[in-house]
Amino acid sequence: MKKLVSLAALAAIMAGCTTAQNNNATYGTDGFGEETLVAESTELNTAYLMAAAPKYYIGNAYKVEDVQYIPVEDLAYNQTGIAGIVPAELNGTKTSNGEIFDASQMLATSKTLPLPTIARVTNLDNGQSVVVRVNNRGPFVNTRIMDLSPAAAARIGMNGTSKVQIQVLADESIAVKNATIGETPKAVVAEPAPQAVEAKPAAQPAPVATTGDYSVQVAAFYAEDSANTLAARMRAYGDATVVHEGDMYKVRIENLDASKARGVIDALRSSEGMAPGLLKNGRWVNADSI
Repeated sequence: MKKLVSLAALAAIMAGCTTAQNNNATYGTDGFGEETLVAESTELNTAYLMAAAPKYYIGNAYKVEDVQYIPVEDLAYNQTGIAGIVPAELNGTKTSNGEIFDASQMLATSKTLPLPTIARVTNLDNGQSVVVRVNNRGPFVNTRIMDLSPAAAARIGMNGTSKVQIQVLADESIAVKNATIGETPKAVVAEPAPQAVEAKPAAQPAPVATTGDYSVQVAAFYAEDSANTLAARMRAYGDATVVHEGDMYKVRIENLDASKARGVIDALRSSEGMAPGLLKNGRWVNADSI
């Protein structure tokens, strides 16, 4: 049985969001052409935001214009970047998690957040906020981190692209996930106290080469925090660092000889579902050339 989700907390959060009364907002800076947006209602549909989805979708790593994105659950997600507006003609199409896109609802897309996720989006140009249901992948360009439905964009006074802050609402996101997958809180069962056992030496990981001509690039981000988070996890595979090049933060496992680089690439593919790249002395080479 699907879990019944309490909506009181979300309603209180949305009541505090500043809304934009903009019935004639337009957009045209994303290459979709200028179009009039009509905000049909100024009331947020809390039941719609928190409804169970056809499926809970995370997905595998993928690339957009040679930049890799790794979908992952991140309840502490708090990023700023450029947001655009989903074209109104996509109304009625199916989203990545099997929902039907409704341009009149408070919806958004994300390259990496699980679907669905509940988040607060604040337009940093005017301070207006809206709570949205993230239920689709995109935008599939590297210049924007999110697209909002026409109704959500109008709610915060967006006429085209704007700089926004995106904050995942952890409790609400957990609730909508549980409603989707049908989880209910499990009873806590007391376990017997563990018996003392003789400590055994922990198995030591294989040593990582400290010098070598090869580097394996795991991913690239616009947000430094995201790169640092992934780099910390990738240190299980070797000397993972964050390299700042241009406006990108690139996560690389460095100082590998050919044998270690081959092993890291194979491990990332099989265990992490990633598609890593390979550099030799700073130059890109075919990842399967070693």
